[in-house]
Amino acid sequence: MNLEKHPEVKFGKTGVLIINLGTPDSTSWWDIRKYLKEFLSDKRVIEVNPIIWKIILNLFILTFRPNKTAHAYKKIWFKKTNESPLLFYTRSQAEKLKKKIEKETVQVDFAMRYGNPSIKSKLTTLKDKGCENIIILPLYPQYAAATTATVCDEVYRSLMTMRWQPSLQIIPHYESEPLYINALVKSIKNKINSISWKPDMIIASYHGIPKSYFDKGDPYQCYCQKTSRLIKEQFKDIEIKTTFQSRFGPQEWLQPYTDKTLDSLPSQGIKNVLVICPGFASDCVETLEEINIQGKESFLENGGKNLDLIPCLNDNSDHIKLFETLITRYII
Repeated sequence: MNLEKHPEVKFGKTGVLIINLGTPDSTSWWDIRKYLKEFLSDKRVIEVNPIIWKIILNLFILTFRPNKTAHAYKKIWFKKTNESPLLFYTRSQAEKLKKKIEKETVQVDFAMRYGNPSIKSKLTTLKDKGCENIIILPLYPQYAAATTATVCDEVYRSLMTMRWQPSLQIIPHYESEPLYINALVKSIKNKINSISWKPDMIIASYHGIPKSYFDKGDPYQCYCQKTSRLIKEQFKDIEIKTTFQSRFGPQEWLQPYTDKTLDSLPSQGIKNVLVICPGFASDCVETLEEINIQGKESFLENGGKNLDLIPCLNDNSDHIKLFETLITRYII
């Protein structure tokens, strides 16, 4: 073999890839449909008979759902940059993280589980840059099969196509990490200090999962409750209630439901409410539209006086410090 003709192989670097849920490329019907098809075709997300689900998905959901979803995205779309808030904040998180930890031997990037930029494309890019070791940070504080596990699935599938695979480290859930809890507590206090009214209650709203998933052994609800408990320990004079949002389909999901809770609170004399969504690393359609628009409108219509959303940690300095701390534990 003529070694002089061996193709150049870059090596010696570590890649860091932060991975969020994903986003449509635009608010167009086709882009929304494409995104929903990828998302709702994931067997981790929808655990029903795949043949029956394929028929339901293609004949009904992907025919009617894109219009409703597009309407929601248009309400919160960042028109200046023509992108979703989730894409904007995830990119910004990666850029700020680069300034903290990127150097000649460490490369930082971001990807989405569904949509663009894809996990496969970013893993290939990092490998081509000479990253022999790749560290994955799924941006889900509370582990669930439908979130963290499906990120791992896609990472493994992508590595299966590589002749020379990098070594792999996946950072686990961080629902009780002190820096995470302290950042959430600080965000709550900042919001309370910025408003002219005192909240009667703080709702900690997490994305729901079907109850059947929990019954099968998914630990997600336990991690959510743990995060809420740790937050509650620092707020003795305000009640904090854990709820679950974004249910889909007719089956029972984790309860109590966020929307039904918000509708019922005014009749109980609770008319001033703050909502925080600890399970979301970036503000997105679930926080900005579902909670801060739909949830607020319904709460006020049912007799509430004030409802405000505490922003996700997004790209603030406390969040970037958390990511830096989680990641540097794995950098050799």
